[in-house]
Amino acid sequence: MLQKWFADTAYPGGCGMAELEFHPVTSERWGDLETLFGPNGACAGCWCMWWRVTRSEWERRRGEGNRSALKRIVDSGEVPGILAYSEDRPVGWCSVGPREAFPVLQRSRVLKPLDGEPVWSIVCFFVAKGSRRKGMTVELIDAAVDYARSRGARIVEGYPVVPAGMNMTWAYTGVESAFLKAGFQVVARPSARRLIVRRHTG
Repeated sequence: MLQKWFADTAYPGGCGMAELEFHPVTSERWGDLETLFGPNGACAGCWCMWWRVTRSEWERRRGEGNRSALKRIVDSGEVPGILAYSEDRPVGWCSVGPREAFPVLQRSRVLKPLDGEPVWSIVCFFVAKGSRRKGMTVELIDAAVDYARSRGARIVEGYPVVPAGMNMTWAYTGVESAFLKAGFQVVARPSARRLIVRRHTG
């Protein structure tokens, strides 16, 4: 019932777009994810597998291999993230799930767990070109928190970058300002360019 509640939820177009709807990615919506990601698999053949496999596996599977790996995850019944729709078109993606779903994150020395609390993690965003720079990331963060809450999450983490002076290609995990606007708080600064932020869902 909670998943149906979430899937049927629409949000007003606070990002300057038409009313947005957010849906978990299931097998039925795989085609929409492919449409949004396009032939490049969102970025350089990633297909949002960066946090799920070793670097050598990612390189070996780059492109079609990563696409097939993400498809297997979706077909298994696991929801790897959510899609944003505007006027029935997929316009945005946010990867969210239990932290343990992202083995690379689990092994990270910079982004190592802060404590023993179970958390859900927001690890990646992708927004269609025509929908960028309109506040879409904030909307996706809010929707991701709603979905995580519906699945029992009490804490949601993000790992944004501090963009000053850096190549924004690496801001796929989001930027600090977007998470702060979505009600997150900075809980750690493990490096000069990387933050850990949290929001409690209760």
